[in-house]
Amino acid sequence: MILSALLTSVGINLGLCFLFFTLYSILRRQPGNITVYAPRLVAEGKVKEGGIFNLERLLPTAGWVTKAWELSDEEFLLNSGLDAFVFMRMFVFSLKIFTFGGIIGMFVLLPINYIGSQLSDDSDFQHKSLDSFSISNVNNGSNRLWIHFSAAYVFTGVVCYLLYYEYLYISSKRIACFYSSEPQPHHFTLLVRGIPIPPGSTCTDAVERFFSEYHPSTYLSHSVVRRSNRLQNLITDADKLYKKLTNLKQKTDAPKRQTREGCLGLFGRKVDILDHYERRLGNVEDNVRSEQSSLASMEVPAAFVSFKTRFGAAIALHIQEGVNPTEWITEEAPEPHDVHWPFFTVSFLKRWISKLVVFVAYISLIVLFFIPVAIVQGLTHLDQLETLFPFLKGILRLSVVSQVITGYLPSLILQQFLSFVPPTMIVLSSWQGYISWCRIQKSACTKVLLFTIWNIFFANVLSGTALYRVNVFLEPKNIPRVLAEAVPSQASFFIAYVVTSGWTGIASELFQLTTLIYNFISRTFCRNSDDDFEPPSIPYHSEIPRIRLFGLLGVTYFLLAPLILPFVLIYFCLGYIIFRNQFLKVYVPKFETGGEFWPTVHSSSIFSLVLMHVIAIGIFGLKKLPLASGLTLPLPILTLLFNEYCRKRFLPIFTQFPAECLIKKDRADENEYNMSEFYEKMANAYNDPALMPIKYSERYDSQRSPLLHSSQV
Repeated sequence: MILSALLTSVGINLGLCFLFFTLYSILRRQPGNITVYAPRLVAEGKVKEGGIFNLERLLPTAGWVTKAWELSDEEFLLNSGLDAFVFMRMFVFSLKIFTFGGIIGMFVLLPINYIGSQLSDDSDFQHKSLDSFSISNVNNGSNRLWIHFSAAYVFTGVVCYLLYYEYLYISSKRIACFYSSEPQPHHFTLLVRGIPIPPGSTCTDAVERFFSEYHPSTYLSHSVVRRSNRLQNLITDADKLYKKLTNLKQKTDAPKRQTREGCLGLFGRKVDILDHYERRLGNVEDNVRSEQSSLASMEVPAAFVSFKTRFGAAIALHIQEGVNPTEWITEEAPEPHDVHWPFFTVSFLKRWISKLVVFVAYISLIVLFFIPVAIVQGLTHLDQLETLFPFLKGILRLSVVSQVITGYLPSLILQQFLSFVPPTMIVLSSWQGYISWCRIQKSACTKVLLFTIWNIFFANVLSGTALYRVNVFLEPKNIPRVLAEAVPSQASFFIAYVVTSGWTGIASELFQLTTLIYNFISRTFCRNSDDDFEPPSIPYHSEIPRIRLFGLLGVTYFLLAPLILPFVLIYFCLGYIIFRNQFLKVYVPKFETGGEFWPTVHSSSIFSLVLMHVIAIGIFGLKKLPLASGLTLPLPILTLLFNEYCRKRFLPIFTQFPAECLIKKDRADENEYNMSEFYEKMANAYNDPALMPIKYSERYDSQRSPLLHSSQV
C-alpha cells in the first residue's frame, strides 16, 4: 500500500467519525431518542421522555465529553461497578504504554527506518510505499538496528512494570469492594450437581441428609432445581404483558389505546388494547399455573446449597464431597438474578459431550473463516485482481479506485464478517452448560479473543507471501524467521484496519445506528413499543477481544512499523471518552464478576510482548545482525517468568477470595448486619422464578411468593 492509499482511508474514516460525532451531539438532545442515547438514565428515573422542541436542540455541542471526563475514578466505580471500572482500566493501561511507545516509535525508530536504503523506492513522498517507514527499509547489518534492540528491552520493561501496577491496583480494588459490600447470597451459596438419589427418596431429602451430616455447623438451607424449561417463555410473555398493561393504565389518552390486531398494528380489526392485553394475560396466567402444577415434582439432581458463613461455603467448594468425583460436584453459585436455568437438566456426561462438540464446532469456524480472509487479502493485491478479472483492468488502474480498494475496502469487508463471530461464540458457550450469563460471557470472551488473534492477525499474515510455507511455520525453530518475513509485509493492511475498524467502529458505538433505526421504526409503527423498554448491558465478550486486538497490533508493530502507533493511540483516546459516556448513560450492569476479566487482559498483553520478541529475533537474524538476535532471546524468557510470578501473586485473588478476607468479612457482618433476616431472604433467593406463583390481578409483589419453599435448618 502506498502512502496516498492510507491517506484516502484516513480521510474517509475521519469524515465518518466527524459525521457520527456531529449527528450524535444533535440526535441525543431530541426527546424521541432519549431511550437510545440515555436508556440507563431513563431506567433510573434521572431523565424523562418527552420535552418541547426548540431550535437550540439542533445545534451540535460537545458537553457530553466534559461530563464523561470530569467524573472521578471512585465516582465511576460506585456508579458502574468493578467490571466496568476494569474495562476502563484497559484503556488507561493502553494509553500509557502507547504514549510511551509512540514517543520512541515516532521520534526515534521511524526516522531511522525512513533514512534506510534497503528498499529501493524512488517515488515521491505521496506515492511512497508504507514499507519505507518500516524496519524492512533499514540496511542489513546496520548498527542502527541496535537502537531497535534497545527499544525492545526498554519498551518491554515499561509494559511489564505497568502490567504489574495494574494487576496490583485492580486486585486491591477487588478486595476493597468485597469488604465494603453488603452480604450477597452468592457468597454463601454453592451449586451442587450430580446428586445421587437413593431409591424411594427425593433430591430434597438426599441434599438435606448429606449436608446435615457432613457440614452440620455451617449448612443452612437448599433450593432444589426443577425441570422448568418449558415455563420460561410463558413467564416472559406474562411479564411483558403485565408491563404493557401497567403502562397503558397510566396513560390518559384513550384514542391511542385503539389499534389493529394485525402486523405492526396496520392490519386486522380494531380492538381496545387494554381489553386485548387483559384477555391475553389471563390466558397466559392460567397456562403458567397449569404447567407449574405438573412440573412441581420433577426434580433435577442439582441444588443450590447455602451456608451460614462465606468460609463454610468456601470449605465445601474446595474439597471433594463424595467418593465418586462425578457425584456431589460443587461450583460457585452466580448471583440469583444471573442464573441461566436451561442447562441444569444436563447431566455430567451430556455436559462433557457438549464441550467436545463445541470444541469441534469452534475449530471448524476458525478454519472456515479463512475464506473471507483470503478474499480480503486478494483485494490488497491489485495484480491478483487484474489476473482474476482482466475485464476490470482499466477500472482498477484508476488512482481513486485503487486507493479505495486497497486502503479501505479490505478492512471494511473483514469487519463485517467479524461482526457475526461474537453472537456465534455466545451460542457455543451456552451449549457448554454454564449456569450464569457472566460465565457464558467470560467463556465467549476467551473464544472470541483467540478467534480474533488467529483469524485477524495470523490468518492475514499467513494468507500473504507465507501461505505456501505453513509447514515450515509449524516447525518451532523456524517460527521467528517465518514471522519476521511475513508480519512486516502486512503492516499497511493492519494500519488501515486500525483506522477503518478502530476509529469508525468506536464512533459507531457512540452513534448507535442500529438502535436508532429500531427506535424510529418502533415509534412510527408500534406506538406502545416503549412498554418493553429495558436498558442494555455492555457485551464484554465482543468489546474486550476487539480492544485487545488493537493492543496486540500496537505492541507487535512497535519495532516493525511504528507508523501504526499514532493511529492506535487515537483509537484508545476515542475509546476512553466514548465508553465512559456509554457506561454513564447507556449500559446497565447486569452482573458483577468482581473484575475477573482482568486476567484475560493481562494474559493477552503478555502474549503480545512475547510475539514481538519472537518476531524481533527473526528480524535481527534476517537483517544480518545475529548478535542482536541472540541477545534478544532472554526477553521472552524473562517476560514469561514475570507472567508466572504475576499468576502466583495475583491470579488466586481473582479465582477465590482468601480465607483471611472471608473470615474478616464474616466477623464484620455479625456486628453490622442482622444476619438472621438475611438468612431468611437467602433461603428463597435461588428459587426458580418460573416456579413462582403469578397473580397479576393483585399487587405485582404477590408473584414473589415462592410456590415451593426451600429446606432450612
